[in-house]
Amino acid sequence: MARLTFADFVREQWSEIPPVATADLAGKTVMVIGANTGLGFEASKHFARMNPKRLIMACRNHEKGEAAVEKLRSETGFEPVELWIIDLAKFSSVSEFASKFEKDGGRLDILVQNAAAAPSIRQETSDGWENAIQVNNLSLPLLALLLLPRMMQTGREHGTTSRLVVVTSEMHYWGKIENEVIESGDIFGTLSSEKYCTPKVMASRYHDSKLLNVFFLRGLNDRLPRTPGTIIVNGVNPGYCYSELRRDLSGIRAAVNWIMEYLLAHTTEEGSRQLVWAAVGGAEEGEELRGAYISCSEVREVSDFVLTKDGMIAQDAIWDDMVKILVKIDPRVQKTIDEYLTSGART
Repeated sequence: MARLTFADFVREQWSEIPPVATADLAGKTVMVIGANTGLGFEASKHFARMNPKRLIMACRNHEKGEAAVEKLRSETGFEPVELWIIDLAKFSSVSEFASKFEKDGGRLDILVQNAAAAPSIRQETSDGWENAIQVNNLSLPLLALLLLPRMMQTGREHGTTSRLVVVTSEMHYWGKIENEVIESGDIFGTLSSEKYCTPKVMASRYHDSKLLNVFFLRGLNDRLPRTPGTIIVNGVNPGYCYSELRRDLSGIRAAVNWIMEYLLAHTTEEGSRQLVWAAVGGAEEGEELRGAYISCSEVREVSDFVLTKDGMIAQDAIWDDMVKILVKIDPRVQKTIDEYLTSGART
C-alpha cells in the first residue's frame, strides 16, 4: 500500500493487533529513548519481561524518569533498569549522552528511537531550530550516528544482529517536502525558518517530520555495508494510539482528536507492540527488514513519493544537508561516516 486513504487508515485502526513479539534478550542491552511515558514506557515493560542484561530508559526529565523506573520495577519485577537523561531539544545533551555511553564500555543491541515532538505552532529551541525539526529530524539522527559504531561493534563481537528502530508514522504518507525546499541548498534551515513555518505548514509539521524520518532510515540503510548480520535499521508505525504526544492541542483540534481517539485509537500498550516487533520480531523476514517500514507487524511499502526518482533525489539531498549540519554539531559524526558507512550508491 503506497498510498493511504482515510478508509485505509480506519480499516487498520479497527484491525486486530497481534500479540507482542518475544525473544530471549539474556546478556543484551536495550535502550529506549522517550521511555518514561506512553509507547516508550509500554515497550520498555515488554523488553523487561524478556530479561535483558541491561535496560536503559532514556528520558528528558529526571523526576518523571525516576517515577517511571520505579513503576516498571514494581509492575515487572525487573531490576537491572537504568535511567539516563537526554534532552533532544539540546544538541549538547545528545552529545553528552553519547559520550557517556562511549565511556560506559558496554554493548548495545537494541536502540528504539521513540521520542518525538508534535507542535502546532513554531517554537524555537535554545539552539535556534524549530522544535520538531530539531527533536525529530536532527537530534535523533545525531544520536543514531553517534551510537552506530557501538551497535555495529556489538554485532561483530557477539555474532548477533543489532537493531536500530526509528519510530515513524503512517502520517508520512501525507507528508510533503516541496521541490523548492529540496533544491534550496539549505533544506533543514528552510524548514525550520520563521518565514517558512506558517500556520498552514505547522499544521502538517508532524506529517512532514515523519516523512523525514523515513528518508533518514532509508538513507542510513543505503549506506550500511552489505555484510550479513551486524545491524538492521528499520522504521515502525505504532498506529494511532492514545498518547501524550497530542497533549498540547487546544480548541477545535483538541475536540477532533478526542472524537478520533474515542472511535479509532489503539491503546498505548497495543501500539507499543509494534515497536517491540520492529526490535525483536520478524526473524523469518531476514534481509527484508533492512531499511523497512513496518506497520501492523509486517513490512509495508512506503509512500509513493519516497519510491519515485524525485523521492530518491530528495532522500540524498536531505541526507547530505543533515550530515553537513550534524558534523558541525559533533565532529564524531564524520568519523562514523568515514569508518562505518559507504557512499550510499544503490545497487
